[in-house]
Amino acid sequence: MLKIDRTQNMPFNKKIKCLVIDDELPARDVLEKHISGVEALELAGTCTNAVEALSFLQSNIVDLLFLDIQMPHILGTNFVRTLKNPPKVIFTTAYRKYAIEGFELDAVDYLLKPISFDRFLKAVNKIFELNLQSNTNTTAAENHAEPSQPFLYVRVDRKMVKVLFNDILYIEGFRDYIRIFTTSKTIITKHQLSSLEEMLPADSFLRIHRSYIISINKIDSYNTDTIEIAKKELPIGRLFKHDVIKLLNASTVRRDSNINLKNKPDTD
Repeated sequence: MLKIDRTQNMPFNKKIKCLVIDDELPARDVLEKHISGVEALELAGTCTNAVEALSFLQSNIVDLLFLDIQMPHILGTNFVRTLKNPPKVIFTTAYRKYAIEGFELDAVDYLLKPISFDRFLKAVNKIFELNLQSNTNTTAAENHAEPSQPFLYVRVDRKMVKVLFNDILYIEGFRDYIRIFTTSKTIITKHQLSSLEEMLPADSFLRIHRSYIISINKIDSYNTDTIEIAKKELPIGRLFKHDVIKLLNASTVRRDSNINLKNKPDTD
């Protein structure tokens, strides 16, 4: 059995070294292109099968595997089982039937071919979240340093832009685009609001309308119809109202809450 001694936690100031393992050239080309589109990722190499990958891992440090499952010699899932201390893994395959087995192996994600860049980016953002948790629990505690701030990447024009969660005020969806309003700027990117919602921590962000997601900590005031953030009144959608008001009313009883209930005339 191969023994690989490598650090599982990847520091944020270094690029994530990726190894693509797939026997199909078009699939490798797609992943290489996607990796090149994310500044924080670096392509360490490509392999056409698990045997080549084993040789590569013996002499190279790799942080993340993009691993096909149906390959010559050995299945990707079985290959992971041979590694005592494997890198983080994102499985890539055309078959749904391996999904459960993939997640039982603690895979970060499971991408079905053909792999769109949006879906690829969602998987990569999970890597960033895992790294943040690891660094918060270890590096910050040991060095008494400030923990790294959580973030995600979004595509703007032809580059990937980092957005810190703590900078986000609210997000507005319109057609196939979203506008991310932060404390310093507005970012426009082609993305579905519902897809972005899945990337955000549920304890910090709240969907209040078909077109709006807000940062809970940035709320200045609210009533049963609107929420005010940075002097902007945002509507609470009818379908979201019950859950939104219930959550916000619960927040007002907390001592550390910064949310104030607006005085609203009784119209009943």
